[in-house]
Amino acid sequence: MAEIVLGMATSHGPQLGIPGDRWSVLIDKDQKDRRMDYQALLAKAPAGIEQEITLDKMVARYESCQRDLDTLSEVLLDAKPDVLVVLGDDQHEQFGDDNMPIFALFNGEEMPVVKRGSRGPRDADSPGFANGSWNQFRVERPEPDKAYPGQPTLANHLIPALCEAGFDVARSNKLREGVGLGHAFTMPYTRLMNSQPIPMVPVMINTFFPPNQPTPKRCYALGKALREAIEDWSSDQRVVVMASGGLSHVIIDEEIDQMTLDGLRNKDANALCSLPVDRLNLGTSEIRNWIGLAGCVEDMDMTLIDYQPCYRSPAATGCAMGFAYWN
Repeated sequence: MAEIVLGMATSHGPQLGIPGDRWSVLIDKDQKDRRMDYQALLAKAPAGIEQEITLDKMVARYESCQRDLDTLSEVLLDAKPDVLVVLGDDQHEQFGDDNMPIFALFNGEEMPVVKRGSRGPRDADSPGFANGSWNQFRVERPEPDKAYPGQPTLANHLIPALCEAGFDVARSNKLREGVGLGHAFTMPYTRLMNSQPIPMVPVMINTFFPPNQPTPKRCYALGKALREAIEDWSSDQRVVVMASGGLSHVIIDEEIDQMTLDGLRNKDANALCSLPVDRLNLGTSEIRNWIGLAGCVEDMDMTLIDYQPCYRSPAATGCAMGFAYWN
């Protein structure tokens, strides 16, 4: 039977790809983002925020995050996985408001990639908001010539197993032309695999878009069902399960981050399933991916590599970065 040899969780926010001395270019994006009131956030910014957005502190946090990603990469490659199952959120990349499943699995042979910046335009209401002028400051990572490898054998085992467990999952074996694989799933390839592409099963969770976002309790249950299904797969494959995204952003909420990390560290399923859903919004909603992973690796021990609240503006916007693994 297959074996889950490792669990991993990583942030994937844009500040990981923009050097710290350039984070301030994102202020213009934040001011125009119609999903939040920047001026209201500015008016109630916490005391001492100016000390969190000094050039030295932003550079130090960026460099720390790069070291954390290097550590995660080493942990991943040392585990010698045959396949990754990645829990991530689709941000209007494959699914739109005309059809937004709560859970979906990709069961195709390969996953085409479209180079960042060449996708169609998005407006500020879209979480990805990928084509701002600040893209010029990104540190680009190598992209594949054609596509990343899928793992349809495992995906086609997981889909009926999850249905049997009570999860009516959607499935797709094609990605939208001109869009390709979503950023939650490209980031592990471009930053963690060091040009050693590992086959992947993307598990897409609708963390962002109401009214059919899954509850934390449902995400945890999904993780448990995934573990049972993976371990029931008649294969000798070594499997790594990864959560991609989070922690709190675009508005940093260090309290909800610590509630999440404490629940993960203490294997406290009740605490994780009881996280307040009214605070799991915008990018902070990606905490649901970490909760799903927790259900999958609840018998493993967590190692928190680092937590960095990466503020970038006087309004306390930014992305709180977290990096952890379970074995």
